[in-house]
Parts: sequence; structure tokens; C-alpha cells
Amino acid sequence: MGTILVTGADGFIGSHLVEVLVANGYHVKSMVCYNAFGHYGWLDSIDPKITDSCEIVMGDIRDPVFVDEAVSGCSFVMHLAALIGIPFSFRAPDSYVDVNVKGTLNILNACRKHDVERLIHTSTSEVYGTAQSVPIEEAHPLVGQSPYSASKIAADSLALSYYYSFNLPVMILRPFNTFGPRQSMRAVIPTIAVQLLSDSRIVRLGDLTPTRDFTFVEDTALGFLAALRSRDIVGEVVNLGTGFEISIADLVPLIAGVLGVDYEIESDLARVRPAASEVFRLVSDNSKARNRMGWSPNFDGHEGLIRGLQATIEWLRANRVGGLFTGRSGYVI
Repeated sequence: MGTILVTGADGFIGSHLVEVLVANGYHVKSMVCYNAFGHYGWLDSIDPKITDSCEIVMGDIRDPVFVDEAVSGCSFVMHLAALIGIPFSFRAPDSYVDVNVKGTLNILNACRKHDVERLIHTSTSEVYGTAQSVPIEEAHPLVGQSPYSASKIAADSLALSYYYSFNLPVMILRPFNTFGPRQSMRAVIPTIAVQLLSDSRIVRLGDLTPTRDFTFVEDTALGFLAALRSRDIVGEVVNLGTGFEISIADLVPLIAGVLGVDYEIESDLARVRPAASEVFRLVSDNSKARNRMGWSPNFDGHEGLIRGLQATIEWLRANRVGGLFTGRSGYVI
């Protein structure tokens, strides 16, 4: 197999995916977002033997010339680069269109020009909006309840349009709420865990009623590997989720139990989404991934979630410095 380009390799899921691909013998070109500090994001925090075996290119997914050069010579592209923070999308929606839609268009054009063998495009369960039926199948209606989810719906549609219009070999993976080591502190699981690790034991949260299907990052990365090895899924969407849902209200005592601490919940209005924007229920139907790709989560059900939480909290403790959480290069996450 030729070179695999991973966009967003500096990110949470991307860095784990690079580890999995290299461990399985693939040659990886890692695309990371350019910055003046020369940081490679989370790639700075993984085993140097992994990064030493990769080709790392720094640039901007919004630049079509850079993207064209990055895709050149690659047989496969795994496109993960995106703006993902939902709250910030309410404040800066234009940025999400630039990165998530125009950036994806740049990838599609470059893949078409260079005749890549497969493009695996990353979607999100947020595109479904609040579940209209459960578990959520890939044919579920798409509802953009935030500028972020709307930008991802647009990117997904663009990707499929290139399959239908130009026969570009595209497939779309749709992970449900991935969590684990290296996840941003803005996400709900690290938000709860970090507050419980503090001395106050007060957890400030928004709405406690939404349910989510939390998928451990190792399983998500292995889902991408399964998609890469699958030969019969082109022009289709595949969910990556556990099929197990839990409310935020029930998640707090679960994390507190892993930590062995008491807690008190306080409402934080700053964490509450606009009323019509909140996605209240997400739980996946992963039968397509199981049947067509041979993928199934190792961290599934209640027991799997607890094991994933234990691994996440262990990482948080190991990376806590002076009350902050840092990567190996020392920058605060």
C-alpha cells in the first residue's frame, strides 16, 4: 500500500490514528496546521519513534496549493482536519465554512487530480441532530442544529457529490462522541473529570438531560483502520459508535466513582446551548460497521465506558502540571 495522508494529524483523533497506522506498518504523511512555534500538536506527545517514521508537513487546509502538494504522491487520504468546537461555531460561523467546507473542497479537488485510490472523509454524529429514531442508522435525516453541524453536513454532501459526479472513491466515517487521552478540555468528559480532580469537587455543567454514545478513541482509530482495509464500501456512510447511551446526569457519578470522590453539581448558564440548538439524544446503530467492515468496539457497554474513563483519568493525572494540563512540549491544552 502506498503513502497515506492523514489531515488533522496534530489533533485528538488524528494523533491516535497516526499511532495505529504506523504500528500496523503503513507509511504515513501527517498534515498538521502551521503555527509559528513549530509545534506538531498532539504528535509532540506521542512516542518519537512514531513521528520519526512519518513525513510531517505543516500548512493550512484552506490553502488549495498547499493541499494539492500534500496529496501529491499519496495513494490514500484520511481527512480529519476540521474546526470542531460547537460553542465557538455560534460566534465564528464563517471560520467553520472556511475550514470544514472549503477545506474539504480543496481535499476533494486534490484527490481527484492525483487519482487517489480512496478518500476517507470524517463526519460527526452531530449532523443527525436530536435523534428522531433510535438507534440512529446512517439513513437518518440530517439536521444542522449548530453552525458546526451544518458545516459538516455541507462537507459530507460535497464529498458524496464528488463520488456521484466524478467517480471519486470516497467513503464517509461518522464517529459518535469520541473520548479519551488528549481530548480537549472543552469536551464534557474531561470537563467533568478535571473539575472533580480539583479541591472544590464542584462540577459546573449546562444541561444534564442530553444522552450521548461515548466511543473510546482507540476504537475510533481502529474504525478508520478497518475502513482503510475494506474494499467494498465506496460512496457510503458508516457510523462508528458503541450503541450504548448515557445521560450527562448519569455520567457525572460514573466519573466520580472512578475517582472515588464526592461531588456537587452547579448549573453554569455559559455551558448551555441555545434552546433549539441542543442535541438531546444520540445513540448509534453500528451494524453496518460490524457487518461491512468487521469493526466492533472493544470498549462497549457500561463496562467498556468505565474502562475508557479509567484510561482517560489516568492520562489526565499524568499530564497535570500546576493545575493545568500540558503536552510533552509544554504548551497548555
